[in-house]
Amino acid sequence: MIMKSVGVKISGAPAQTGPQRALIAASFVSRVGNGLFNTAAVLYFTLVVHLPAAQVGLGLTIAGLVGLLAGIPAGNLADRYGPRTVWLAALAMQAVTMASFVLIHSWLTFTLIATLDRLAATAGGAAGGALIARTGGERPAAFRAKLRTFVNLGVVLGTLGAAFAVSVNSRPAYTALILANAASFACAGLIALIGIPDYRPLPRPKEHHRWAVLSDRPYVCFTALYGAMGLQYQTVSLLLPIWLSAHTDAPRWTVAAVYAVNSGVCVLLQSRIGSRVETPRQGGRAFRVAGLLFLVSCPLMALTADVPTWIAPALAVLAVCVHSLGEVWESSGGFALGFGLAPDHAQGQYQGFFGLGFNAGQALAPVVLTTAVLGLGHAGWLLLGVFFAALGAAGPPVAAWAERTRRPIHDTTGTAPARPGEAPLPDTVQG
Repeated sequence: MIMKSVGVKISGAPAQTGPQRALIAASFVSRVGNGLFNTAAVLYFTLVVHLPAAQVGLGLTIAGLVGLLAGIPAGNLADRYGPRTVWLAALAMQAVTMASFVLIHSWLTFTLIATLDRLAATAGGAAGGALIARTGGERPAAFRAKLRTFVNLGVVLGTLGAAFAVSVNSRPAYTALILANAASFACAGLIALIGIPDYRPLPRPKEHHRWAVLSDRPYVCFTALYGAMGLQYQTVSLLLPIWLSAHTDAPRWTVAAVYAVNSGVCVLLQSRIGSRVETPRQGGRAFRVAGLLFLVSCPLMALTADVPTWIAPALAVLAVCVHSLGEVWESSGGFALGFGLAPDHAQGQYQGFFGLGFNAGQALAPVVLTTAVLGLGHAGWLLLGVFFAALGAAGPPVAAWAERTRRPIHDTTGTAPARPGEAPLPDTVQG
């Protein structure tokens, strides 16, 4: 396997290849569907299916926790049989489970279908990560940044489309959203089938095993850091809206403005910033920058409760602008380390584990944020900012530690190990 050079910066915009364009298109289409459904899902289950909100929350929690189990096994399948095959199977399963939501009438069937959907989504995330690694080309950071830009844009457009169904608030309107989301998975699969090559598995060293990622301590450590830093996503989507409604007199449209600004900043800046974060070392520094920006944004969000009503919306927007900039740096650092530290032959396994860590953090986020931060008020917001800054400060040393474990160490045989779990490389191989 060829080692990737570290610290080389290539100028100029990368040309998109056919597989890259196909993967961007497929991801965009599926995320439009996600935006359509996620915006109105809880309303559909509670107002149309008439499930109690507590039961909906319990069912989604069960589904989310069980879904975590699919990450590493699906990643191993992607490494063994090819990432496109597993990704297509996951998209097909999600199309079926999503369409099945229009047929549910009880909590048990709802929980069962939601669990199958989460298992498929987790498997798709692991295989999709491996597919991103294989289609990355000469400038993978620029490609990943552009991909995330279109993913964010897809969610925004889907969310806007869902506003119509929410305003109509009828079973046919919600059913149309659900079936549109199911169709988006099918369309994404068709695009991938036509436009993305069926990449064959890469040769694996004899030392490789299906749980190799768990013995890669720097990667496990960074996955934990990234999962904990993932609380920042729900800081904007969950915590700030509750804070604005319960502790300020800001008009209701402020929440919508917050969502719009967050999405807009990420769409506009992801490619510009993300394309410059290519190596693990740059990823560690990006993580640190993100933590410092969150340290500024969290107290600003808290201060919205202490200013006049007419200032609160402007201050909330300012805080979200700073926070969204931090989100762009955080995601860029996550991409650089999450992909850059994984051995090429085991990207599926590593991305499955990486997704498991992130999803576990998202599952815990509502409890942590609403209990600890809201319970402590202003002090909670300040502690949250300090927490993010501390996580960010750990980024550079973790990246340096990981690079040391992957740096070629020449011995008397003239060989050098590339990455944990990989066969030794001749010292003449260069990236």
